Amino acid sequence: MNYDRRRACHPGDVKQYDTERLRKEFLVETLFVKDEINLSYSQYERYILGGAFPVEQALVMETIDAIKSEYFCERRELGVINIAGDGVVKVDGKEYPLTAKEAIYIGRGSKEIVFSSVDKNNPAKFYLSSTPAHKEYPTTIVNKEKANILNLGSQATSNERTIYQLIVPGIVESCQLVMGLTELHEGSVWNTMPSHTHDRRMEAYFYFEVPQGQAVCHLMGEPQETRHLFMHNEQAVFSPEWGIHSGVGTSNYSFIWGMGGENLDYTDMDHIQPDELR
Repeated sequence: MNYDRRRACHPGDVKQYDTERLRKEFLVETLFVKDEINLSYSQYERYILGGAFPVEQALVMETIDAIKSEYFCERRELGVINIAGDGVVKVDGKEYPLTAKEAIYIGRGSKEIVFSSVDKNNPAKFYLSSTPAHKEYPTTIVNKEKANILNLGSQATSNERTIYQLIVPGIVESCQLVMGLTELHEGSVWNTMPSHTHDRRMEAYFYFEVPQGQAVCHLMGEPQETRHLFMHNEQAVFSPEWGIHSGVGTSNYSFIWGMGGENLDYTDMDHIQPDELR
């Protein structure tokens, strides 16, 4: 188990950051290391993201010093989405198979969480998101058939995409964690345009299925004071409540979004039209 900490940053300070500082504060470059769990703990909503990559051995989700708990989910809920080979998530002795692009919600009070791969030659990769929780909700598997599916955008605006809402109200009960997965169609490169902010919660993006040699330009910062980060395959970025989160790739790709904060309303956002951005 490895983790780092990210402090909250004032938007007035962030506009003075150079590229190196922006990347240090907001970008998570390495999530998947063979037979390790790597986490990044943000002061924004106490949100934790990370990756578990079991190859030769099963990996136990242990607590970390920063949260001062007896076990990881003592006061937290956890969302997991597998992005690679078949895997198994064991929660308090019960095994939950998880194939590619399936999710599992693990509720507060779950003591033993273990990640493993079915085949070490085609290992699972588990993307993790966690937020503080005030109540226990049951562990629940969500696949694409159970997901709420939205088809948005168009080829004309280069943002034709399919959104799979996985851990959202009506599908899974959670305290504050919301998660889903978006696939951009071939020929489309823009995600989340028009961009938006939501003052009542923060969000994190995890980009994957970015082809080799390609990149995603992730847009962040205040709407009138935007910044950007060039991101590569299987990297994540924290988005504070005061900033936009949008991106454009040099090819189509997929990304996982996760949110935590004041409410669970997916549509609670303040849109900024393209001609309003600076």
